[in-house]
Amino acid sequence: MPRKSKQRIAFQGMPGAYSHLACREVHRELEPLPCVNFEDALAAVKTGRAELGMIPVENSIAGRVADIHHLLPGSGLHIIGEHYQPVHHQLLAVKGAKKRDLTHVHSHVQALSQCRKAIARLGLKRVVAADTAGSAAEIAKAGDPTQAAIASSLAAEIYGLDIVERDIADAEDNTTRFMILSRKPRLPPAGDGPVVTTFIFRVRSVPAALFKALGGFATNGVNVTKLESYMTDSRFTVAEFWADIEGHPSDRPVKLALEELRFFSTMFKVLGVYPANKFRQDG
Repeated sequence: MPRKSKQRIAFQGMPGAYSHLACREVHRELEPLPCVNFEDALAAVKTGRAELGMIPVENSIAGRVADIHHLLPGSGLHIIGEHYQPVHHQLLAVKGAKKRDLTHVHSHVQALSQCRKAIARLGLKRVVAADTAGSAAEIAKAGDPTQAAIASSLAAEIYGLDIVERDIADAEDNTTRFMILSRKPRLPPAGDGPVVTTFIFRVRSVPAALFKALGGFATNGVNVTKLESYMTDSRFTVAEFWADIEGHPSDRPVKLALEELRFFSTMFKVLGVYPANKFRQDG
């Protein structure tokens, strides 16, 4: 009898990336599927090559992840969960390398900026790479004991590198928020714990349209936890808004607030209704 293939979860980056680490933390039962870019990761879920996708949307230090707000709404996928991944940067080098002999450090520009103090203290020259895991792979391949990389502990494990200094980031609370995506929505039952509803919308080009559109959330006591705008046309005249709110669309206060929002909107689309991660309460 043929063996059933293992289900997969797609992420952007090389093996050992923080997205890979997030996949292992949330869905260890699924086989991680590395993808070159976000478009490929979303397409892998859309076409069925992967059951789920693990996509970063924002970081507590670096802010919004570029392109996701434009790519996700048109992907046809649904948000079914969220995950908050602590980012612990490690200084990696080839086996046997000494910290005192290091001269250069390679990593993604964001990781390098997040470890500025440690890099200065060690007197290393920064080398910008495409991503953290890729930099680890490159120094492992080169075998040069003067070259270091900033990446995850998983990258050290995968590429056979030593961790010469642990947790070197300037901030201890560096966290990335991920969206877990699926081809089909998985709406949690109303009243079964805290729920987040994520949607996008555009408003009419009239004075106070945004104020009026959001007024229903205030009058109905619905908490808006995220509201972000970004331009969608080359003339910078059409703004789209990404919003997260606390509550289920079937809850009466949320239902009334969304009805008012739709009245003042030229476009409205729910991207997902999913359980709120306990990180929100713990924080």
